Amino acid sequence: MKEDEIIQKWKAGLSKNKLAEIYRREFNRQIRIIRSSTRHRHDGKFITNYESLAHIEKVIYEYLKCTY
Repeated sequence: MKEDEIIQKWKAGLSKNKLAEIYRREFNRQIRIIRSSTRHRHDGKFITNYESLAHIEKVIYEYLKCTY
């Protein structure tokens, strides 16, 4: 999920926790696809809900900082 998508969904009314859950699911799904090949089976790292919330908050903070 890109930064502009995060901002759009946040403006639409989704909470930060719900956004973090969506972001975590999407990120881990992509990592699972990468790890499916034998060559890349140890690449990437799954993220927790806490790590995804930190990313979401950073994106929202940067957006708010630039708008005001």
